[in-house]
Amino acid sequence: MTAPSHRPEASPWPDTTHLLADVHLTGDDTPAARRLAGYLAGPAREAAAVYILGDLFDVWVGDDVSFEAHQGTLDALAALSAARVPLYFQRGNRDFAVGTRFFAHTGARPLADPVVHRIAGQPVLLAHGDIFCSDDLAHQKFRRRYTNAIWRARMLRMPAGLRRMIARKARARSQASKQRKAADIMDVNIDTVTRWAQDTETFRIVHGHVHKPADHRHANVHRHVLADWRPDQAEILTLSRSTIRRRALDDDGRFLDESGRENDSSDSSANERE
Repeated sequence: MTAPSHRPEASPWPDTTHLLADVHLTGDDTPAARRLAGYLAGPAREAAAVYILGDLFDVWVGDDVSFEAHQGTLDALAALSAARVPLYFQRGNRDFAVGTRFFAHTGARPLADPVVHRIAGQPVLLAHGDIFCSDDLAHQKFRRRYTNAIWRARMLRMPAGLRRMIARKARARSQASKQRKAADIMDVNIDTVTRWAQDTETFRIVHGHVHKPADHRHANVHRHVLADWRPDQAEILTLSRSTIRRRALDDDGRFLDESGRENDSSDSSANERE
């Protein structure tokens, strides 16, 4: 098991932190991009910090190639940072090639995967989530590659056209593989989850990747799976000292229900327990 960076980092003030993942943007001219831009210009400005836990982009084949298609989103992220809202970005399996130009432009702070940050007064284990899917051996082999800085650097030296072709073929293989794999193989392994919690001495985990938004409890470990964004679903997880909420967004990126769907901080209303 790869040791995470687990030195807790404090949020700058005790307020509500926002977390999201798996937006899977394909360009600036999409409803998802417009919804995200509205969120970044609106509700996100009230956050103590915003955490993006991977796969913000459906594919990112390098800063030299993918910038133009997402310029509006990148500018919206930069505007959030300029508004003095701390912004954190964790690479996912779709946007692992995000590089230094992205971070310089947006002002986002790169996160290790996994990593422990202190949020709302407690250490929280943050991950994209695929590290917990230990039964999916083929994906774990790919993960060992894409998290390797030397492998990424070698890939980014390839011509842009070749990278685009590799990305297209990889997506096609991924879709075909999903049709063959059992659903439980692509979900988290509970033993792996609890082992990470024990090794990092954390009792709360937030992650994405599996596209199954829910709140779970495994003994004394609370696990919150972030929602993947779809045409009929876009959600922000908000975490404060007193509440955990799943806040749906409307098409313009505003919170749809100001009360949210609320879970208290003890997770007594979590909808699944193992």
